[in-house]
Amino acid sequence: MERNSRSQRNRRGGSQSVSSSKLVNEYLQAFYSGNFALARALVSDDFHFKGPFVEAADKEAFFSSAARLAPIVKGHRLLRQWEDGDEVSSFFEVNLETPAGKGAVTMSEWHTVRNGKLISGRVILDTAPFRSLLPSP
Repeated sequence: MERNSRSQRNRRGGSQSVSSSKLVNEYLQAFYSGNFALARALVSDDFHFKGPFVEAADKEAFFSSAARLAPIVKGHRLLRQWEDGDEVSSFFEVNLETPAGKGAVTMSEWHTVRNGKLISGRVILDTAPFRSLLPSP
């Protein structure tokens, strides 16, 4: 797997080199464990997202639409990942727990990284297993 590094400021103000896949994995770990504060810090203000349930044109719209996921996401297991420069494609299972049940949903996300932040994300999944874990209205 090719690893292209990006420069990013660390918490102490110094500079460190972070590969695109490392940044994506940090984001996936934060998002799918419900740590939206950390996930939010890893995306750019103009982050664009597209998925089967929502499309968002900026960070605030994305995290607003995703807020209802925070209490039900319980981690993920990375199955495979490919990196090509600033592009990272990840194939993984997400663990969900809801009043209707618990289980894993297989998903794929494609992210683009620029200047140490995620600038876009696209999710593809079979929505039937996901919907089967959601409580009926």
